[in-house]
Amino acid sequence: MTQQKKQSLWRWICMRILALTIGSVILIAFSMWLRSLIQYYWVMNHMPASQRDELALLLKNPQRDAARFHQLIDAGWGINYSTPSIASSDWLMLAALIALALPVIVIFGLRAARPLSVQFSRLATAARCVARGEFGARAATVENAPAELVQFTEDFNVMSRQLERYDRELRASHVAMAHELRSPLTAAIGRLQGMIDGVFEPNPTQLNMVMKQLQHLHRLTDELHLLSLADAGQLSFTLNTFDLAELLRERVIWMKPQAEAAGMEMRISAADPAIFTGDPFRLGQVFTILMENAVRYAAEGKLLTIDIQRRAAGYLITFTDCGPGVAPDFLPLMFERFTRGDSSRARHSGGSGLGLSIARAICEACGGELVASSPAGHGLAISLHLPFVTPEAGIKNYMH
Repeated sequence: MTQQKKQSLWRWICMRILALTIGSVILIAFSMWLRSLIQYYWVMNHMPASQRDELALLLKNPQRDAARFHQLIDAGWGINYSTPSIASSDWLMLAALIALALPVIVIFGLRAARPLSVQFSRLATAARCVARGEFGARAATVENAPAELVQFTEDFNVMSRQLERYDRELRASHVAMAHELRSPLTAAIGRLQGMIDGVFEPNPTQLNMVMKQLQHLHRLTDELHLLSLADAGQLSFTLNTFDLAELLRERVIWMKPQAEAAGMEMRISAADPAIFTGDPFRLGQVFTILMENAVRYAAEGKLLTIDIQRRAAGYLITFTDCGPGVAPDFLPLMFERFTRGDSSRARHSGGSGLGLSIARAICEACGGELVASSPAGHGLAISLHLPFVTPEAGIKNYMH
């Protein structure tokens, strides 16, 4: 269904003012004409036939007998018909018409302005609800409202939906964050308390177990700090020109011990050097996270292929594994914080549920995009879109 095109606010107001003004003048003029017409036929019908015929001839040519013409007019319409006095019937009729037209103008004016008033009232009500923390409040659009006000209402509703989503994610994130931080902290405290109470011997094995939990806790806090910086647009970037393929090969070498331990092979497909201007450290973080994710969840597929393609607007880097993949309804949730496809396995392998969130935050800060999809058959494909960035424009995009 085609949406009706809305008028601008200025045009909306002007059209209604002009309509009321022109309509009022036409109404008064029509009423005056109708009054004269009724009076004419009333007088003519009550005149003797001879006088009516005589007046009809004189109306065509009053100069033929001006005295007789005025005599007949005075006899039919009254001696005061042509008196230029404020108390004449014409002026009284005009005053009566204005008195009748004013309520009509007021009623139609209020009716014409009602869409504007109702739309503002709905916006004000929804804004008060949002101010009280009710982020699910929406303002319905009013038919025949101005285009700017309709657009304002739609933008307000989009903002409200975003606030509702952020609030929901924040509440869920706080709950998950408390749980994630409490687990290693509780384990470390319990182990230390056991050594204090003599339950465990304070030997290197026990101390290493405590250190492992504290390192996990330290990693969690670092990742949460990085996400907070990304949310605030304060991630720091150092721009350099480098080869994306070389950076990927370096990350593959770095991940080789973990990949071999999991029985996975990583292959890079890049025909030409992929020269790019960006921050190799931050992009290296993204590559490492995606590789670790594949090793952790798709090791049974034995293969991770990394394909680099040059596009008109940038590079497309696709990480495709041959693992079991994920459910289609989980794809949109993969990059949310503390979200895991298999929580038990993720915790066992050291996953915090923040890696993909960090990767997406870095990509978006670079002006790029991270998208997950399920290839035909099985497995998971994560595509990284990186736009070309010059050093001058890059600073603005990267500090977004």
